[in-house]
This record gives sequence, structure tokens and C-alpha cells, in this order.
Amino acid sequence: MRLDKYLADMDLGSRKEVKQLIKSNRVTVNGKVEASDKFHVNEQEDQVALDGEEIVYQKYFYYILNKPAGVISATVDNFEATTLDIFSDQDFRDDLFPVGRLDKDTEGLLIITNDGALSHRLLSPKKHVEKEYLATVEGVMTQEDVERFASGMKIDGDEICLPAELKIDQVDETNNESTIRLVLQEGKFHQVKRMVHAVGKEVTYLQRIRMGHLYLDEQLDLGSYRELTEEEIALLEKK
Repeated sequence: MRLDKYLADMDLGSRKEVKQLIKSNRVTVNGKVEASDKFHVNEQEDQVALDGEEIVYQKYFYYILNKPAGVISATVDNFEATTLDIFSDQDFRDDLFPVGRLDKDTEGLLIITNDGALSHRLLSPKKHVEKEYLATVEGVMTQEDVERFASGMKIDGDEICLPAELKIDQVDETNNESTIRLVLQEGKFHQVKRMVHAVGKEVTYLQRIRMGHLYLDEQLDLGSYRELTEEEIALLEKK
């Protein structure tokens, strides 16, 4: 890998900017000043430093975000706050993006990465990766609803949903309210809300709690993020 690409990949500036760093004799490779931006380094073996501080190469970055309501799942927007606006200047990178999307008013688990292959595996309809949601519903959910969800159902617009697993955690008939969990293997627009609406009830609160084998970290405050551990990345890779 060219030295200028190495430094640019580590978000130390544009290719033009890192070339200037190199030409200014601020970059060393294995302890020796290297003034050529075309110099090739082995990103796994060579030691690269800027102003004496080692720059360890990392190709992919993985974060778990507990998305709050009020922000959109996008990289940039001229009018709305986005999930990447939550990131500190130190962690922000231009190539980060959210894996899939959560509605503006939906909270919970969102993966932020620059690994396009992983994103494709998690979102591909052919992979049937499960997404689990926790919802508060206005209305009393019933066993009949469980069966309708399990059989696959038609929602507005004549869209057909794949079979989904509905779990009724709690029913409060006095207040006409239910707490449910719903496991989907697809991601249609506003799907949870539309499926619940199709059985005559309405979602009043929605949170994603699982994607594939990875659960939302209960210790992660709403609106906070952290890097995924190697074990958690392995869970996302798991089929």
C-alpha cells in the first residue's frame, strides 16, 4: 500500500494533505523518515508514525449506537440531525455509515461501520437476518394476532410480509395497552407500525433490541455509542 493512502485511510487528511505531511519529513516508516508519498508499506508489518506517534492501520471500524428518537439514520442531512452527528470529532470518519435505518422516532440498536460487505450481509433479503423490536402498542394484542403475524400477512399497499414472530410480553386491558416483541426477517418501510396497524392497533413506542445475534447493550445510554468488541463483531458475522 502507498504511504499516502495508508495515512489517508487512517483519516489523517485528504490524499493531498497527507502528501504534504510526508514531504515535510513528519512521517517515519520503521523509525526512518520517509519523504516519498509513493513509498509502499506493509500495513500489517511496517511501523508508521506521524510526529513520533505510531499510526496503527485499521481497515474497518465497527460501532454500536443506541439511537435516540429525533435523529435520522443517514450520513448527512441539511435539515435534520443524523446518527453520525452524534460521533465525536475523534471517532468521526467520512466513510462511516449506518447499517440500514431506523425511523426518526424509533430508538435502539444501530450498527455504524465502513464495512460494506458486512452491511450487505446483514441487510440482504436473501440472508433473512433477524431484527427484533420492543414495542408499546395502543390496543390489546391477542393470540389471533400472533397467528396472523406467523402466517405472513398483507399490509397497506397490498404488500405481503414474510412470517414474523410476535411475542406478547404484557397486556393491560384497563389502559388498553400491550407490550410486545416482534422478530422480523426483512425490513420494509415502517414495517412494525404497518403490521400492527393491519390488526387494528397502533405502535406508540418502538425500539430495536437485536440484529442477528447481537443484542443492544443495556449499559449503553440512549444517544451513546462505543466500538464493538471482537466477540460482538463475530456475532454479526455468525449465520
